[in-house]
Amino acid sequence: MFEFLETKEILKRANAEKCKPVPSEEVLDNALFAMAASLEENAGAILQANAVDMREAEGRLSEAMKDRLLLTEARIQSMAKGIREVADLPAPCGRTLNVRIREDGLRIEKKAVPFGVVAVIYESRPNVTSDVAALTLKSGNVAVLRSGSDCWLSSLAITAALQKGLEDVGLSRDRIQLVHDRSHEGAEELMKAKGQVDLLIPRGGKNLIDSVVRNAIVPVIETGTGICHVYVDESADFETALNIIENAKTSRPAVCNAAEVLLVHENIAEEFLPLVRDRLCYGEHPVELRLDEKAIGIIPGLHANEVDFDTEFLDYILAVGIVKDTDEAIAHINLHGTHHSDCIVTADESAAARFTSMVDSACVYVNASTRFTDGGEFGLGCEMGISTQKLHARGPMGLEELCTYQYVIYGEGHIR
Repeated sequence: MFEFLETKEILKRANAEKCKPVPSEEVLDNALFAMAASLEENAGAILQANAVDMREAEGRLSEAMKDRLLLTEARIQSMAKGIREVADLPAPCGRTLNVRIREDGLRIEKKAVPFGVVAVIYESRPNVTSDVAALTLKSGNVAVLRSGSDCWLSSLAITAALQKGLEDVGLSRDRIQLVHDRSHEGAEELMKAKGQVDLLIPRGGKNLIDSVVRNAIVPVIETGTGICHVYVDESADFETALNIIENAKTSRPAVCNAAEVLLVHENIAEEFLPLVRDRLCYGEHPVELRLDEKAIGIIPGLHANEVDFDTEFLDYILAVGIVKDTDEAIAHINLHGTHHSDCIVTADESAAARFTSMVDSACVYVNASTRFTDGGEFGLGCEMGISTQKLHARGPMGLEELCTYQYVIYGEGHIR
């Protein structure tokens, strides 16, 4: 039976759990395997809850956003697979990162340690619930999850299954908790919980992230929005470029690593842009092209307005611009991008080298889709989010990014 808990009570329980010794790696792995099994065993209840969330989303969310919300048997299997992959990774906390022994024999060790209570505020992606739970548990942290209202019932059912897995191996369900208060005030309570939340991570759109960065007084890692670019250089193979653009834009347009902007070298634009239109603008999900002054003179489409090159559409929409060379593409990306994931398609090694050294993004691609920016694809099992900042963590955040460090100093009566 569901018992509503105030956020302050959830934080109290999380901090009590934080003060206990971190379980052994064997216990943590057993818990992760039990959590994965419990997800699969409770798939029916999870899908029922998701069906209610999906009904509530009708008329409110776009088709692309509803795809983010949707759970299926296959997606639940994928969530369980991600948890098992995390179990197979080495535990990061407790490792000795560095040792220095001074001439007087004082031994200084730098050790990886958990942050403590890690809170995550996220929107309409129920799979985030299991990803965050797995990573926080394996890294020795305690998770406090604050799901968006759109996927709250799904997240509640997933959390219940994960907590059952914890209890099956003798761990407290309080290591993974879901905030019950779905109000804006409930989210702000996490942002203001100084001394009770050791790290806060927002996962969602620009408005959510901006709100957390602006209002939080607890430490925050900013997982940025994804205005991701594909730049097609004059030397690019056209078929390779078309395949990358199609995948980056249409495979899952409502995720942060989907392409939102296409830049094309002016020397190939007249030949290449009609091919882009033929590839993207027909079929089950035609892409709406928003074209700059030069591009609209080559192919039909909507005239791009002043904000289209600064927008994360999260939909079947693509802003298209023409640039004179690689340097102009780089300048455009650094000005209008969000430092997330950006790609150059080229056969010119010097252009690729210039692009990778000058584009200021967490993930820079040469001849590959931006859709690979993902913890699972990077071998991290799953991810906490994609950090677009430069302090501590950058790019897909896995187990190692959920550790901080402390110095442990061993002496024999040393005094200074």
